[in-house]
Amino acid sequence: MDEKQPKFTLLPKIINGGIAGIIGVSCVFPLDLVKTRLQNQKVGPNGERQYGSMFDCFRKTYRAEGYFGMYRGSAVNILLITPEKAIKLAANDFFRHHLSTGQGKLPLAREMLAGGCAGFCQIIVTTPMELLKIQLQDAGRLAKTSGATKVSATSVALGLLRTQGVFGLYKGTTATMMRDVLFSVVYFPLFAHLNALGPRRSDGSGEAVFWCSFLAGCASGSFSAFAVNPVDVVKTRLQLLTRAEGEIPYKNVPDAFIRIMKEEGPRAFFKGAACRMIVIAPLFGIAQTVYYLGVAEKLLGVQK
Repeated sequence: MDEKQPKFTLLPKIINGGIAGIIGVSCVFPLDLVKTRLQNQKVGPNGERQYGSMFDCFRKTYRAEGYFGMYRGSAVNILLITPEKAIKLAANDFFRHHLSTGQGKLPLAREMLAGGCAGFCQIIVTTPMELLKIQLQDAGRLAKTSGATKVSATSVALGLLRTQGVFGLYKGTTATMMRDVLFSVVYFPLFAHLNALGPRRSDGSGEAVFWCSFLAGCASGSFSAFAVNPVDVVKTRLQLLTRAEGEIPYKNVPDAFIRIMKEEGPRAFFKGAACRMIVIAPLFGIAQTVYYLGVAEKLLGVQK
């Protein structure tokens, strides 16, 4: 390895990724809940909708379930977001480090490859996390439409393990992989280029100032979220275990794409897109800022 390349220390990056994920998710989870409910609702035969808009969904959910109802499913999300964000952010840095040229430069194709590899690595955690989170987030919608009883992450997980084994927790893996790999292919190179445009810190580290990393994370996350929203809609529909009366489950990814297009039209693939962009923008803005602050390096006494 070239002597000019800085030493890559993985542990601090994993810790930073975990801290970044917890803070980011805690801030934006209510919006993610609204996004899930909007994506899962279907238009009735006469055009009736349970939720008219993002704000209508937020208002009705808060009125019916209160403040803590807006955080339904957050416990499992916060628990698993630690390894998920740690893997995603640290793996991207790891692959960028090892794919870089002798001068530390990284061509765009290799940046995209590094991001895609990071997205692929995270699905081992993302798939069960999303599966459990979606059941809890959508429980309120189902309770109104079909009288479904409330569920917990533990009951869902144990039920799947009992009936389908560990693979039951990986329902929708293909769609999750498509979404996460495509998102990371777009997000990480875009973030790196936007982050490089801003002013540098005065400490001589050469890194961007915190607000630059925040804005770059927001812009990159928002754009990437919109780009992969069709796959996110398919993933959300496939992972739903309990459905309202009249809702027919999808067989696989192609079946979901074809049926959604045929029954609901192309606009259905962008359900919850605005909400998802609002969720992802601050989530990644906050996560990237915390990640680049280097909290773990300070705690462990490791030089960045």
